[in-house]
Parts: sequence; C-alpha cells; structure tokens
Amino acid sequence: MIKTEKILHLKSSRGRKVRVVREHYLRERVPCGSCLCQAACDNDGKVLPGDLTHYVVPDVGVVVDYLEILEFRELQGVVFTQTACQAVQHSKGRRQYNRLRNLLKDPRHDCVLFANEFQEYSYCPREKGECQERWQTRCVYSAAVWYHDHLAGMMDIVMITEDRDAIAQYGSLNSGVYVISVQDFLRDFWPQVQGAHELYSSISQALQEKESEAPQKEYSEHLPAEVLEAGIKSGRYIKGTLNISKHRPQNEASIMTDGLSNKSTDLSRGVLVDGGKNRNRAVHGDVVVVELLPKSEWRGKVTALTEGQGEEKGGEENESQPMPTGRVVGILQRNWRDYVVTFPPRDGTQSQSRNSQRILAVPWDRRIPKIRISTQQADALQDHRVVVRIDSWESTSLYPNGHSVRVLGPAGELETEVQTILIENGIHVAPFSDAQLREMPVNSPEKPWTIDPAQAAERRDLRESHLVFSIDPRGCEDVDDTLSVRSLPGGKLLELGVHIADVTHFVTEGSLTDLEARLRATTYYLADRRYDMLPAVLSADLCSLLGGVDRYAMSVMWELDAHTLAVNKVWYGRTIIRSSYQLHYELAQALLNGEEEAEVPELSELGPEEKDAKLAELTQALETLTHVARQLRAQRDRGGALELEGVEVRAQLDEQRNITALVPRQPLEVHETVAECMIYANHWVARKIQETFPHQALLRRHPPPRQEFFSQLVDSAKARGFAIDTRTNKALADSLDQALDPQDPLVNRLLRMMATAAMSQALYFSTGLESQDQFYHYGLALDRYTHFTSPIRRYADIVVHRLLAAAIDPEREAGLGRTLASNKELEEMAQHINNKNMAAQRAQKSSTALFQCLYFKERDPQTDPSCVADAVIYSIRNNGILVFVPEYGVKGPVYVKNRDGQVVAAGPDGSCEWQSGSVRQHSDHISTTSSCGTSTFRLFDHITVRISVHSAPFHGDSLNLEVVSNKPHRGAEPQQTPSQGRSQLVQEVVRLAEEASQQAQEKKAAQPKLSKEEREFRQSKTPNLYSLLEEVRELALMDLDRAARVCATTA
Repeated sequence: MIKTEKILHLKSSRGRKVRVVREHYLRERVPCGSCLCQAACDNDGKVLPGDLTHYVVPDVGVVVDYLEILEFRELQGVVFTQTACQAVQHSKGRRQYNRLRNLLKDPRHDCVLFANEFQEYSYCPREKGECQERWQTRCVYSAAVWYHDHLAGMMDIVMITEDRDAIAQYGSLNSGVYVISVQDFLRDFWPQVQGAHELYSSISQALQEKESEAPQKEYSEHLPAEVLEAGIKSGRYIKGTLNISKHRPQNEASIMTDGLSNKSTDLSRGVLVDGGKNRNRAVHGDVVVVELLPKSEWRGKVTALTEGQGEEKGGEENESQPMPTGRVVGILQRNWRDYVVTFPPRDGTQSQSRNSQRILAVPWDRRIPKIRISTQQADALQDHRVVVRIDSWESTSLYPNGHSVRVLGPAGELETEVQTILIENGIHVAPFSDAQLREMPVNSPEKPWTIDPAQAAERRDLRESHLVFSIDPRGCEDVDDTLSVRSLPGGKLLELGVHIADVTHFVTEGSLTDLEARLRATTYYLADRRYDMLPAVLSADLCSLLGGVDRYAMSVMWELDAHTLAVNKVWYGRTIIRSSYQLHYELAQALLNGEEEAEVPELSELGPEEKDAKLAELTQALETLTHVARQLRAQRDRGGALELEGVEVRAQLDEQRNITALVPRQPLEVHETVAECMIYANHWVARKIQETFPHQALLRRHPPPRQEFFSQLVDSAKARGFAIDTRTNKALADSLDQALDPQDPLVNRLLRMMATAAMSQALYFSTGLESQDQFYHYGLALDRYTHFTSPIRRYADIVVHRLLAAAIDPEREAGLGRTLASNKELEEMAQHINNKNMAAQRAQKSSTALFQCLYFKERDPQTDPSCVADAVIYSIRNNGILVFVPEYGVKGPVYVKNRDGQVVAAGPDGSCEWQSGSVRQHSDHISTTSSCGTSTFRLFDHITVRISVHSAPFHGDSLNLEVVSNKPHRGAEPQQTPSQGRSQLVQEVVRLAEEASQQAQEKKAAQPKLSKEEREFRQSKTPNLYSLLEEVRELALMDLDRAARVCATTA
C-alpha cells in the first residue's frame, strides 16, 4: 500500500476558497470484476463474462450525458470507473448517482465498478495546470490500458468518448485498447439495437442545441444550497414537496409536509404557491424551499369548479380563506421522471435549424409544463405520444429542455393510451426474461412436479388429517389461501387454520425472480389485462393452492375455546396440504343457505351415501367457520373497526377467456367470513414477527385521519339531519351505522365514501422506525397488522413470510445462510412497496377512466338513452355541484353556471336549459335565479345528467356531465340499473374493441411489426387486448376513486 496526497480546491460555507490536502492510499490489488482475471483478484459480487468480444469503458462525459444508453441490457461488459462515478455524483446530483449505483447493483446488467483511483498502476495524479476534463479523460484511458494488461490481452478494451481530441490523442497509442466515439461504437458493435441509436441521436441534439442565454432572465436564480439549509434551520424558509393542482395546474400549487410548522405562522394547511412565476422552474414532485410572502399577498385556494382546462380566472369570491402563500427560492432535489408528451401539429411558429426542429411538446399530465424537444422527426411525430426526459431548465427559458426516449404510437390508439398510463405511473413490466424463467421449477406432463422427500420430512403433513378448502371468486386460478376448521376431541376446543401458498420456497432471496418481484412489488390490474408479479408457473400453478393437488404452505393454526373463542395456543409452521374443495363465493353461500340445487364439482362422481356424508362434513365446516368469523368481527367492532364503502367488480370470462360481463360483487356473508379469517391471520403473524424482531419487522399501519378532513362528511350529514362523531374510529363507526335514510340507501353509501376520502393512506413500515403506539391500524382497529395472506401478488407478503420463517425456525434459516434485512434496508423496501402500490392504484383508476370514455365515445349523447342516467349530489361548490352516477360508477362536476354567465334554469317538468341569471351558494344547496324563477339543487338530491366525452388531443379523454333535469331519472328500472348498466358498459367496449382488433388483423400484412418498445408492455399472448390472464380480483370499473376503494386502501 502506497500513501500519497490528493489536493482539493473547495468552497467554504461563506464562499471562501479552501485548499484541502487529503491522504490517498494506493493498492496493488483492487478487484477487477472479470472472470478472465489471472491475478486472483478478490472479485465478490458481479463479474463480467469472458465470452464477449470486448469490454467497454465509457469516459466521464459519456457516463454523465449518455447513461441512459448504457442502461440497455444488450450492452454487455461495461466497466464504470471510479472517476466517472464521482463525476456523476458531483455534476448530476444524488438522484442520478443513485441511478448509476442501482445499475451497478442490478445482476441483470453486465457492468461493474473499477476503483481506478485506488489502483497503484492505474492512478493518475493531476498535473499542475491540467484542466479537470483532460485529467479525467487521462484517468479513464489509464484504467482501460490497465484492464487490457491485467487480463493479459485476452480481452480487447473499447473506450468510448465524445471528446474528439481524446480520440486523436489516444486512438492509436496501445494495441488492444481502442478509443472511439459513442456513435461509432453503436454503429460498429450494436447496429441492431435501434432504440440506443435513436436515443443517442435525441440526446446529442439536446446537448448541441441548448438554448442560448437570453438578454433577460425569465426566472430568478435559485439560492445556494448552504443558504437554503441555513434558512430552513432558522425558520425563514420552509422545505416541502411541490404538489401542483390537477384542476388548476396553471396557477395553483401547494407545499405540504408532515409536521410543517413555523415560529410565527400556522402552516397546518400547507403553503400556497400561486402562479407559475412563484414556482420558479420547480416541477410537480420536486423537493423545494419556499419563502413566505407578506400577509398582504396571501391568497386562498379556488373553490369554484374548473370548467375546461384553461387558465383559471377566479376572483376573491371563489377563493377559500387566505392561507400562507410563498414563492420557491431553491430546489433541493429534482424528482424528474419519464414523461409522455404529444407532439402538436406544426404551425410554423416552432424554431428550426438545419438538421432539427425545436418542438414544444405537451405533456399528458396537465401538471407538467411544456417541454422543448429538438428532433429531426418533427413531421413524422405529429399527434404521436412520445416518452421524453427533462435535461435542464435554465433561468433564461420559459420552458425546460429535454430529449425524446422512444415513440409509443399515435395518440388515441388503445395500446398507446395503455402504455401511456403505465409510463406516467412509473410502471415498467417487461416480459419475464429467459434467465428468470430458467430459475422456475418444471411441471409438465412429461416431468410432473412432486413433493420433495426432504421437504416432506421437515413439514407438518395435513393432507390426511385436515379438511382444507378454498373460497375465491368464480374462475380464480391464483389461489393464495385456504382454510380449515375442526372440533378437537372433547368438543371444548376448535382448531382454525389459515394456509397460505409457500411462495418463498420457490423464490429464493436474491434470485433474479426475487429481484424482479421486488422491483414490481405487486401485481398490476388494469381494465383489460394484468401484469403478474411472478411468472405464471408459480402464480397459476405450483404456488396456487388448487383442489386435489399437493402443495407447500405456510400455516397459522389456532386452538380456540369453542364458546368464547379465547386463544389457547397458536402454531406457525411450514406444511403440506391438499385442498379438498375449490369453492367459489356463490357456491359456498348456497351451501350455507341450505340450497338443494348447490352442486360441489368434487362430489359429482361419488355415490349418494358418500356424497351426502362429505357434503354434510363440508357444510358443517362452513357453518363453523361462519360462526367463528362472526365473533371475530364482533370483537373488532367493539374496538372501533370501520365498515366503509368499497366496490369490487369481477370479470366474467368465456371459454376463450374474453370478458363477457363485469359484475359487481354481491355482498354475501361468506365474503366477510373469508376476509375476517385473513385479517385474523395477518394480525397474529404481525404479533409474532414484531415480538421476535422488534426493530426489523415489516408491518402495516393506518394512521388516524386529520380531523379537518372530515369537514365535508360532517357538514353533509348535518344537512340531512345526521350527527357524525369523528373523535375516534369507534365513534365514527357507530355514527355512520346510525346515519340511515330509509327512503334512500345511497345517502349512507355516499357518507361512507366521504369518510373513506378523509382517511389517510395505510402504509408498510419497519418497526425500528416507529414507536409502538404508532403501529395501530385505525380502519381495522388492531394494535398490529401486516400482510401475510397474498404472497402471489404482493411482495410485502413474501418479506413477511421470510420473517415468519426466521421467527419460527431461526437455526434453519441461519444454516441456509439467510440474514435479515436491517431496519434501514427494510424501511427503504417498505417505501418502495408503498410507492408501487400507490402507482398501481393510480394506473387502475386511469385505466378504468379510459374504458369508461371508450364506452361513451362511440355514442351520441343527444339520442342514445344509455348516455342519460340518474345522479346523486354529494357536494356543493360556488358554480356547480359534484355528483355520483351509481349506474356507471362515475363521479364528476356538473356546472350550474357557465363561463358566459348563464345559469341552469329548470322548467315546471324539471327539464333544464341555460339562461341569463345569478347563482347563490348555501351550505347544503345551491340556487339559480333566472326569468323562469328559482331552481334549487340540494345535497343528496337525485337529478338526471347527460354523459358525453370531452376529447383532449394532448391529454387523456374525460367524461363531461351536464344536468338534463333536476328530477330523478326514470328511463330505466331502478332494480336493474346497478348491475346491468355496468355489464352493458363493458360488453359494449369489448365489442367495439374486438371489431377494431379484427380490422387491424385484416390490415396486419400491410403494417410493420410492433417494435420492441411497443411489445415491452404487452404480456397478453393473443392479439385480443381483452384477453385476461387468470382472474381480475381488484378490477373496479364503478368507482376507483380512493373514496370507493377502502378495502384496498386500509387493509
């Protein structure tokens, strides 16, 4: 080891130049990361393969500017130098540096890090007077030469750079070490990777055509980081995440942070940032620092409904009470992501150079500003959706600069719109790779999968001793959970068992399949497809607890007092089960109801006596299970468990697995029975892992909601004569139970939806981060809770299974070399899973909105009776009302005053038209006055609305609701509306799309094949976009708003 010195010239917090001398140690042996190593380097972790034609060493400029190209998996054998990585950290910030670190950690990418500045023979001290860029280039070239010599010339080394002087200087110095440009590298070595060539062209144009300095600045400069940090500590500045309003993106944004406080100002409502100038180039999601404006300049949030998507021109009468208002003075962290934009038609105003044209592309997300893109394909990309990334936003520019990444397709096409939804929510789900599928066990007719004798010796065998059965939606193939219940000898004790698929037996921690499942974190459900977290051989076969086959399970079994259900003993462990019956909900309920026509498929071939005996045994088990679940639910109800409004819709499939209808799940007692058993298992597993690992267990908490969020619920209920007590979950549950209107059951349903909207999000967390009083689950009224029962579709459950395995048999886990994640690692994983879950919910909601628009887009709202429906008013605004349409599960605004100043006037028969007049808002109603008289719209009134589609070429289509009559709609039979309307909607969308698919097939020969990028997001193996994979459990076409998905949100 050699000691040397490294001299750094830094700036102090006061701006003074400081010369820092640091000790720098050089070593002869530094890991090279290649399997061709002849020097026995200590290469732990990833190593580069030896069967490549070359290794590639990118210089600093390439890593800083072209990292996206190096992320292509096709580019193998990439050696990142320490010099380049440090340059990324210093010039691009923490976010880009973490992106590079994750790339180096990812085993799916053939790339390694070489610590060239600690290697004795590759280290290059900086010469006096040498500029930093030339020194960095010299360091990278020296590392490339060392690599070639270290591997004894067995592998050619290609250094890629955009520095023409470096190519001329180093290009012919050493045989076996080639120095070429990125463009030449891609052309000579990877001509088939078209995406990389297009991305290179896009990034190069963006770098070459950065906007020149304008004579005047459009925005003020951001303050230095040290000034921002000092201001935050002193309380002068406020740190938070910028949240731009979806309804008023041009003008309204806010800063909201948990525990936001200021010495002299109440900031519990957050800080308003009014207008684009005050945002100072901050983009939605950026972590910013704001300075409060004088109180005389404070504004309130606009409370009026936004008509259209133009700039809001609300006056003070349309604003809430003034709130703290500020301006952005600095940005601590840019949270830029991939954005989908639409290239507008050319209008002659776009700037143009010899080789490219600068286009102001319009983002799909209205909260994102227009992005200036330089491209040579401006004409070809008109009206196309394109994925872009922002590169910079200078103070002299009104808009950020960016570059295109890939083209999705023409705007408006179904596949383009679905891909847009996925990308906008950060969901990337390529088909499972061959390497991942090679890790899967084989189960085929020629080589059927069987129980491993070694596993049989270790596990408790329940195949002969227990009656195990599953209850799931009809047609379900990914069966996560099964149940068992029996009376123990003596009759004083019951044994209840919950048996969950043992996914962790097949998914080894750290394997490629495990890494992919962790990356996805959940199964993504869209309206016409789903993207599984695990390969089908597991999710639909070996991990699915199907009837009549042997399967591995993780079981929780309780000995309960038969009368009080007091827990006598709990057993956790690995088991082998064979499910005797695979029931669906309707069949299980029919058996409980004693319906004679109920047929159990597994008993169809038995003789009468044996059939009756087994049927009686099964029915008895179901009745016992129902009895147990009732008491368990009663226990939680006494603790304050909430029963809020949620809608779950399941898809009916034909033999070709196409959707034939979408039917809302009818409320059956057996639903609650199964759910209660799963909640009970999750609660007891949470207790076990938390008690065993108090500082590193993955639990799920649901914080109590903030009281001010209940204001709409309390005020709306008061207008109907109900009092809602929100002080505790028990008080809220009781008051909601009492808020019943015998004339209109929708009133209670809407109140529960409002209560759900006020709830905070349930989150995964590591127990080492929170005190135990923060573990509480508000919605379920449980002191500890986790997710254990769905490991096929939730990665959190896989983590919990591993924790439970370590808790019940620590010696076995230690013997297998498995170590638990630290508190910090577990918290990072929990945050990742939380983010992916929220992305899945947003994508599902957007997918549902897309299909609702598809249904109505082909219909004439003026003549088609299906476009007219009954709606219920649930909120009053300054210029309109918010309504819920039960028939289609649609929520949206209905205006009673338009931009021209006209108001809705109702005639004697209730029919409405626009006339000149005025509007007056009250707490529980809104009135319009015109020449026809006064028309009043009250909370919970039923009105008739017309549904049409508002087409937005740059954004997603949206539904437009217009009042037709202030009386309830009488066009359809009330009893048939809820289910038949939804079924009709989906069937019609499917029919139209199948016709389009058929037409597309007829033109297939004349059309080019799908590009790799277009295929990347399609996992359906048939051209029919409406072919589902196994089962859509969480598809909700009715009301996917957060207010109507309480079960998914709080459980």
